[in-house]
Amino acid sequence: MRRLRLAVGATAIAFIVSACGAGASPSPSGPAVPTEVGPGEGALNLVAWAGYVEKDWVDPFETATGCKVNATLGNTSDEMVTLMKTGNYDGVSASGDATNRLIAAGDVAAVNLDLIPNYKNVFEGLKGKPHNTVNGVPYGVPHGRGANLLMWRTDIVTPAPDSWSVVFDANSPYKGKVTAYDAPIYIADAAVYLMTTRPDLGITNPYELDEKQFAASVELLKQQRSIIGKYWSLYTDEQAAFAAGDTVVGTTWQVIKNLLDADKVAVELTLPKEGATGWSDTWMISTKAKNPNCMYKWMDYIISPAANAAATVYFGEAPVSKAGCEEAEKASPGHCETFHAEDEAYFSKVYYWATPQKECGDSRGAVCKDFAEWNQAWTDVKVL
Repeated sequence: MRRLRLAVGATAIAFIVSACGAGASPSPSGPAVPTEVGPGEGALNLVAWAGYVEKDWVDPFETATGCKVNATLGNTSDEMVTLMKTGNYDGVSASGDATNRLIAAGDVAAVNLDLIPNYKNVFEGLKGKPHNTVNGVPYGVPHGRGANLLMWRTDIVTPAPDSWSVVFDANSPYKGKVTAYDAPIYIADAAVYLMTTRPDLGITNPYELDEKQFAASVELLKQQRSIIGKYWSLYTDEQAAFAAGDTVVGTTWQVIKNLLDADKVAVELTLPKEGATGWSDTWMISTKAKNPNCMYKWMDYIISPAANAAATVYFGEAPVSKAGCEEAEKASPGHCETFHAEDEAYFSKVYYWATPQKECGDSRGAVCKDFAEWNQAWTDVKVL
């Protein structure tokens, strides 16, 4: 992907600093949070997705704060959860299928958003989401957002699909060349489809599935297994499969389509009429952070306009603010339109990844399937 060179000085990341160091006090409505941020400790140890902590925007941060960034890449959400449990890291860029696990285990701390000035500019549609806010208490800041879309080879798949039915129909003419994302959280994609096609199930949240709803979703995936050619988790694997024609239809990310366009592969994508799952990763601070001041400085910096533009253009997702979009447009004209950054109507159809928990979040109580059960069910689907 295209890289963006930045000139970001101390003013881009300036915020509340106290020579006395970070204090903490109990929040009136939740756990204790810092009341001030002191000088940086000189180091910052992060767990992050590939492409989230790159030299182009890390160097200016280090120069301005004195916080030397050391990043360990997490290949999966499970790996990130495991790494954060060691207590060796100050923060993590967690996806929604990890955030609630980290919160529930006490591995990440609530944050004081007053100490993160750039948060006020974040789109309202990204604030207070279930995957990073518990009982009104925030546990981090968003990095960006995107949707899991439907992509197809236009020279092979006709007519152009507008529904996920093309990847779930057991009699698909594209049997053996259908793909799907390889993770337990993909069960939610089946649930999104069933929200429309099986209204009798009463699914209102694809991450809060009771026994009947869960069984129907898993059964649909077992049916789908017979038409899947290969699953994907690395974007490069799906890119290669579509380019070779080994895969002709399936779930994807906008950035993969952009890469295939650059290679002149005939593909198109859409947000299907049933809606879709998606992601908005969250930067979270460890409860055992050895460098909390540097982590607070990072959380403010990574959502500042220039840094957020650089990171989201590089990775291929929507920036978190209008100011971020303005910066992104300078580097990659049309970026925010392509990724629907300011289109809340578009994202109203996207169900951001969240960690499945026993508590359904409604009057049903603790009868929903938790992540461990999702994980086992996905294993069962894959071994068919």
